[in-house]
Amino acid sequence: MTGLVRLGIWTAIVAVGMSRGFAEDTPEVAPPLTADQSAELTRTWEKVRFDMTKAIEANPKNLNAYSRRGDACFFLGRFEEAVADYDEMNKLDESQASSHWRRGIALFYAGKFKDAAAQFESYHSFDQVDRENGIWRYLSQYKAFGREKAREGLLKYEKDDREPFPSVYKLFAGTMKPDEILERIEAAEISKDEREKRLFYAHLYIGLNHTVEGDAAAAQRHLRLSTLNKWGPAAGYGPNYMWHVGRLHEELLRTSVKK
Repeated sequence: MTGLVRLGIWTAIVAVGMSRGFAEDTPEVAPPLTADQSAELTRTWEKVRFDMTKAIEANPKNLNAYSRRGDACFFLGRFEEAVADYDEMNKLDESQASSHWRRGIALFYAGKFKDAAAQFESYHSFDQVDRENGIWRYLSQYKAFGREKAREGLLKYEKDDREPFPSVYKLFAGTMKPDEILERIEAAEISKDEREKRLFYAHLYIGLNHTVEGDAAAAQRHLRLSTLNKWGPAAGYGPNYMWHVGRLHEELLRTSVKK
């Protein structure tokens, strides 16, 4: 998915994180980010939220400020506030309402699964190639109605999308296993960067599938790997947003296990 605004803040944090090194050799149960990295993220996005609030107070029609504050709220786990800001964006510019995939994801994490599914259905009218949108609609429908209805409602695509999304779609349809997706990525004759990219998305969506299927332990393992992936946080706006999705979901799962 692509976004309207590029946020360069995380690029600097990634550089710091890479120089410190993500703990790839630590036990699988260890958090993917250090306490310092997590605290740094919180400080960064709290500042963005504060600055954008000031910008909105100065100009209540500042579309970009609502966009950036909505992202900051989402990255801080303030999902309902993110939805509210994305809704304000749509009020200010109705033309982007159908393509506002960030709103759909925020609705999903706010627990408004039917509304999330409707947003992704609307996005399909805007883009009928992006299977990642269909993946999110499936996840939303699964939470709202269960697996059988979600599979029946899988969006139809006539054109090929970039891997691993077609393979993930087959996973949701029940015609491919998680290991098959990962094995295909490892066996593909592609560049190292492309492999890292495909592994990022594969682990993210395999993890999210395990989540809706009710296997929290397997979900956490894959979401941890997507968070440790070096391509995701350093890529453009859309992949960066999805990296935060995996990071937040892994944290939610890890925190719930400790309670």
